[in-house]
Amino acid sequence: MQTLKHVYISEIGKYEGQDVCLKGWLYNKRSSGKLHFLQVRDGTGIIQAVVFKGDVSPEAFEMAGRIQQESSIEVYGTVKEDKRSPIGFEIGVKDLKLIGEALEYPITPKEHGVAFLLEHRHLWLRSPRQLAIMKIRHNIIKTIRDYFNNNNFLLVDAPIFTPAACEGTTNLFETEYFDEKAYLTQSGQLYMEAAAMAFGKVYCFGPTFRAEKSKTRRHLTEFWMVEPEMAYYDLKMDMDLAEDFVETIVQSVVANNRAELEVLERDISKLENIKKPFPRISYDEAIEILKSKGKEIQWGEDFGGDEETVISEQFDRPVMIHRYPAECKAFYMKQDPESPKHALCVDMIAPEGYGEIIGGGQREDNLDLLLGKIKEHKLNQEAFEWYLDLRRYGSVPHAGFGLGIERTVGWLCGLHHVRETIPFPRMMERIKP
Repeated sequence: MQTLKHVYISEIGKYEGQDVCLKGWLYNKRSSGKLHFLQVRDGTGIIQAVVFKGDVSPEAFEMAGRIQQESSIEVYGTVKEDKRSPIGFEIGVKDLKLIGEALEYPITPKEHGVAFLLEHRHLWLRSPRQLAIMKIRHNIIKTIRDYFNNNNFLLVDAPIFTPAACEGTTNLFETEYFDEKAYLTQSGQLYMEAAAMAFGKVYCFGPTFRAEKSKTRRHLTEFWMVEPEMAYYDLKMDMDLAEDFVETIVQSVVANNRAELEVLERDISKLENIKKPFPRISYDEAIEILKSKGKEIQWGEDFGGDEETVISEQFDRPVMIHRYPAECKAFYMKQDPESPKHALCVDMIAPEGYGEIIGGGQREDNLDLLLGKIKEHKLNQEAFEWYLDLRRYGSVPHAGFGLGIERTVGWLCGLHHVRETIPFPRMMERIKP
């Protein structure tokens, strides 16, 4: 049996009637007299392996009845069609090899609290629900890369260590960098602007860090973001790209992750409906919606989670809110020449209360205006001299946005909290495992 071909459960249908080797872990089991029914998982799926006393050695049969959940095993047997099986096949076991015997597994089918599961996140990942989420995350990331590759974008990696803030100085993780201070990146955007001036259409994709003292279900201190930046783009072109991009991601998940969405009991019909065009409203129109729903909010205030939820409830697909007040946006946002109190920016709010998934806009390309903004925000001009050079040497209109992976995964999976959207979440109160 030791020379049998090692196959994966996801491809088991190709080997009907053949003897194969499976390498995996014992997910569950039940016994009935002369039979042990082993549920075996290998990361690509779960299959039932039937151990009949007359088909294996006494030692293998005894071992099959003794080993505990999550013991690692090699299963040797024949692939048989079984219409009752969720995958249509089972294994008739001929031999069994124990690779690593597990202790009593701490995560069992009984209910566990969130704190317990987070402490055991390294084991919680083995559950079918977490596998479904990670497969959807994997497809979202693959779709993102394919989208930009197919639309002539160049991947440019942005640095993790930065000398200055991009999104405000109050939520930076500070670290020593030899004889000076450095910060973990909040965004690769400023560097993508430099790359766009060199290469036209670019994107970066990597981890970003925000030292926000927030314990809401939408916030992590470390998350992944994809940030495209395009030379010769204005706000409308930026919004058109963001809309097409998000539709592509959603429909890829609908097409390729139906089984995983069903494991998560996600209402797929709501995702099937995510098609262009998305509604677009101005900040001023959003304020009127909020006031009509009884929200006390003043013009000039940024929107929080509650306000975003109220607005999203008015639409069945993502809504794009553009032209926020310039005073509540970052220094690099270009002011609307037709209404200088507004910035040429956009946030995309996901439906069903999942909050902002995209933030972006047109960048200030005028050197004098950008210098004024840096002084107005009391930023260290010396740290931004390289950024100002982009306006000194061939400045052009340009725009971009950032999409947060975890909020997008949370929305598409229908999850209550972003802590399930990333393999090992980092939150204000948690840095392990």
